Amino acid sequence: MAEIKLHATTGRALGNGPSRRIRAEGNVPAVVYGLGADPVAITVEWRPLRAALTTEAGLNALIDLEVDGKTDLTIIKEMQRHPIRGDVMHVDFLRVDPDATITVDVPIVLEGEAKQVTDEGGTVDQVLFALSVNAKPADIPNELTVDISGLTLADPIRVSDLTLPAGVTTDVDPEEAIASGQIIAAEPEPEVEGAEGEAGEGEAEAASGEGDAEAASDGGDEG
Repeated sequence: MAEIKLHATTGRALGNGPSRRIRAEGNVPAVVYGLGADPVAITVEWRPLRAALTTEAGLNALIDLEVDGKTDLTIIKEMQRHPIRGDVMHVDFLRVDPDATITVDVPIVLEGEAKQVTDEGGTVDQVLFALSVNAKPADIPNELTVDISGLTLADPIRVSDLTLPAGVTTDVDPEEAIASGQIIAAEPEPEVEGAEGEAGEGEAEAASGEGDAEAASDGGDEG
C-alpha cells in the first residue's frame, strides 16, 4: 500500500455555494471513482492534501484514501486550480489496482550540458515536458531524465533516446522530439534607408517648391 494516507468524509452537498463554504473552512471538495465503483463526492482537509502533493512523486503519488472506514489505493487523476490565485479548487481521485497497469504523465527532466549547441551560439529548446507512460502503480517513476550532452543543432533528442525503467512502457511515437538545439536569431538592424529616402524626397519637394516660388517671383518682376 501507499505511504501517504488521507482521510476523507462523505455527505457533502453539491454545487458552487457548498463548495465555496468547504474551501472557506480549509478543506477541498473532491470525488473518488474507478474500478467499477460508483463515484463518491468527498471532502479532504487541505493541509494533509498539500503534504501529499509536495512529495517527489507529485501528482503521481500513491495515496491510501480512507472513506467511511474503507481504504482504497488512489492517485490524483485531475486537479483544478484557481486561474489567478492558484488555490486548489477540486480534486479527482482515481481508485487503482496495485497489480494493474495504468497510464499517467511523468515529468521529463533534462540533465547535462549541450556543449556543441552552446559553442555554436545556440540554445536548448525543450519541447516535451512530460511523457505518457504505462506502468503498475508501484513502478511509476517520479521523473524521467534525459542526457542532452550529445545534442547537436542537426539532431534533436527524441523519445527513443529515453531509458525507461523496468516495467514502464510508452505509446508515444519514438521519433517525437523532446529537446532540440536552436540558433538564437539576431535582432534586425533598424532600417534607416527609408527614413533617409523620405527625408530626401521632402528636401527635393521643398527645393522644387522654392524653385517654383522664385520663378513666379521672377515672372512678377518682369511684368
